[in-house]
Amino acid sequence: MSAEKPLALVAGAGAGLGQSLLARFQAGGMTAIGLGRTCPSATVAPFHQVDLSDPGEAAPVIADLIARHGPPKIVVHNTAELVIAPFPETSLEDYQRTWASMVQSLIVLGQSVLQPMVRGGGGTLIASGATASLRGGARFSAFASAKFALRGLTQSLAREYQPAGVHVAHVILDGIIDTPRSRDLHSLDPAKMMKPDEIAEAYWQLAHQPQSTWTHELDLRPASEGF
Repeated sequence: MSAEKPLALVAGAGAGLGQSLLARFQAGGMTAIGLGRTCPSATVAPFHQVDLSDPGEAAPVIADLIARHGPPKIVVHNTAELVIAPFPETSLEDYQRTWASMVQSLIVLGQSVLQPMVRGGGGTLIASGATASLRGGARFSAFASAKFALRGLTQSLAREYQPAGVHVAHVILDGIIDTPRSRDLHSLDPAKMMKPDEIAEAYWQLAHQPQSTWTHELDLRPASEGF
C-alpha cells in the first residue's frame, strides 16, 4: 500500500466535470482515479470501467484500490442518468434506471468507502446534485425523484458520519455545465454556463474546510441564473 499520495476517487468521471475533478485532485498532489460505466475518449487519470450500481462489480474494484493506495481522502459521487419525458410516457424502468444510477450507486459507493475513511482518520464525500434536487419540473419526474432521494441520502450519511470525522456534502449545480455535448443540446450563451474547472475548484475548497466550519449543502450557479 502506497502512502505517498492520498487517494481521491471520482465516481462518474465522464467528460466535463468528472475529468475536471480528476485534474484538480491531481494538481493538488493526490492519486486521482476515475470510476464509471463508460470510459471517456480522453481521460486525464486512470479510469476503471465499472457499474457503480452493482455491488458485486464495484465493491471489489474499490476494495482493491483501497488496499493499494489506502483509504480515500476525497470521494465524489458524480453519476447521472437524465430522463426527460411526460409522465404518461415515463416507464417504471425509467424510474428504476435513474434511481439505480444516482441513488443505488451512492449506497454501493458509500458502503465501500465510508468505514475505511473513518478508520483512516476521516475525509470528504461529496455528492453532485442539481436544480431537480430541490424542484421537480414538468417532464422531469424520474430525474427529480432520484435527485430528491440522493439529497435525503446525503443528509442521513452526514448526520451519521460527521461525528466520526467524515465530511459529507451535497452540491446543487443550478445551471448547465459547459461541455461540447451541452452546447449542442442547449441554445445558451456559453458565458452563462457553469465551467467544469471552476466547479472542480469549488469541490476542492469544500473538501478542505476546517472541521469548525463544515458546509453540508452548497449551491452553485452562474451569476446570470435566476433563483
